[in-house]
Amino acid sequence: MNKINLVIVICVLASVLWWLTGPSDIVTEYLAFSGENFFRGRMWTVVTGLFLHADLLHLGGNMLFLYVFGNTLENELKTMKTLLAFFVGGILSFILGVFLYEPSTYVIGASAAIFTLAAVVMLVKPLKFSILFLMPQGLVAIIYFAYNVLAVHFGQQGNIAYISHVIGFIIGILFGMVWSKELVKNLLITIGLFLIYLIIALVLVPSLVSS
Repeated sequence: MNKINLVIVICVLASVLWWLTGPSDIVTEYLAFSGENFFRGRMWTVVTGLFLHADLLHLGGNMLFLYVFGNTLENELKTMKTLLAFFVGGILSFILGVFLYEPSTYVIGASAAIFTLAAVVMLVKPLKFSILFLMPQGLVAIIYFAYNVLAVHFGQQGNIAYISHVIGFIIGILFGMVWSKELVKNLLITIGLFLIYLIIALVLVPSLVSS
């Protein structure tokens, strides 16, 4: 079994156990990441915070994306590089986020780390088709990224850490630039797929609906 699937199991177990605590303020304080925790020296929260998820929807969505991108990357680049991208992307997104969020704000979940994996897949294996998403994974990744960039640009409010997602994706691009054997080709493929998607979504579908 791919090791990234063990990460999924840990995320599920950690989140469910946390939910069963209430979740208690004490457990949250010592396991969830926040600027206050970081500056208090609770450095372990940059790791433990990756495995906690707010609710079933948060957990399920993240694990779906982690399963798709994580397994594709591990099959292509093996375990060490996949885990390296996951943890470096997640940890750095947390740390850089201390300058972007209120110190008391808890930031949890594997989403920024998953964005890192998505960016690497985009540059390493963009045409790998996903049965779950019914499209190439490079296209899923860039749509995923574009939505979050727009959310940041328009100041979308809520409990989703859009900026951290963008940071994670940028970190993934750096990894992908180093690990991709056909960087320019794969980048052009991804851009081409995205342009086709935009034409279909913004031009063809509206014209068919209105006709």
